[in-house]
Amino acid sequence: MAATGLLVLRVVVGLVLAAHGAQKLFGWWGGPGMAGWTGAMGKMRVRPPKAWAWISALSELAGGLLFALGLLTPLGAFAIAGSMLVAIAAVHWPNGFWNTKRGYEFNLVILAAVIGVALTGPGAYSLDAVLHLTFPEPATFAILAIATLAGVATTLASRSPAQPVAAQKTAQT
Repeated sequence: MAATGLLVLRVVVGLVLAAHGAQKLFGWWGGPGMAGWTGAMGKMRVRPPKAWAWISALSELAGGLLFALGLLTPLGAFAIAGSMLVAIAAVHWPNGFWNTKRGYEFNLVILAAVIGVALTGPGAYSLDAVLHLTFPEPATFAILAIATLAGVATTLASRSPAQPVAAQKTAQT
């Protein structure tokens, strides 16, 4: 039963994130496409917006597919984790917890799910299991966690300073 539970969790979370990535990359399902997503990254003050737009969209699409398939699961999990951490810090944190107010609730649930699977493994019904792919533990987790946190820190450090409220009002008129 545990293997089936992990399969359900991986497939649902992975495909939801892959769909979010496809919205950003291709404009599918009402998404912004790369031009719109690059503009959104610019509004988030991430510099350079085009590079970070591609990194975030591919992290969600490729990370989601790897996670759903249970293939190179730690890599997929940490690609998603990085994307969720940046989304929480750059967009959702100021709005509070609840998703109904554009808060970080949804992102936190996704983050917990991918870290939980990264810690426990993808289960018997995964391509990692079929292909007998194993990763040295806890070294893999530690290295990927450090790399992810470094990437998140780099992304957030790239942000240009926020305009003072008075300057924002002047720019809007």
